[in-house]
Amino acid sequence: MSSPPSGWHTITPRIFTEDPAGLVDFIKRVFRATGDLQTTRPSEIRIGDSVLMVSGTEFRARQTACLYVYVSDVDEVFERSVNAGVEVIEAPTNMPYGDTRATIEDGWGNVWQIATPCWRA
Repeated sequence: MSSPPSGWHTITPRIFTEDPAGLVDFIKRVFRATGDLQTTRPSEIRIGDSVLMVSGTEFRARQTACLYVYVSDVDEVFERSVNAGVEVIEAPTNMPYGDTRATIEDGWGNVWQIATPCWRA
């Protein structure tokens, strides 16, 4: 198996949406992500140390994702997501495996599980 490009992981999630500009803007506002909208290739959006590719539906059908994202403050990111108009599936809750986690669905059909480790056994 060959190695991925520098700064990338072996598995890189990719979302296809009819509104890549809106989704990229949402991800940047809620997760403080970096990267720019691209119109001739997939947008490479960085959340922490990970890359998420966002593409339009010109060549592929719409495909949503369920993503588990570790953040430094789940309550803060949850509040930003609510202010951005998400559907709340689960408010921040201490999970039995050691994370405080919230679950939301964005306006593009993607589910985001936002988590901060709160303890480890």
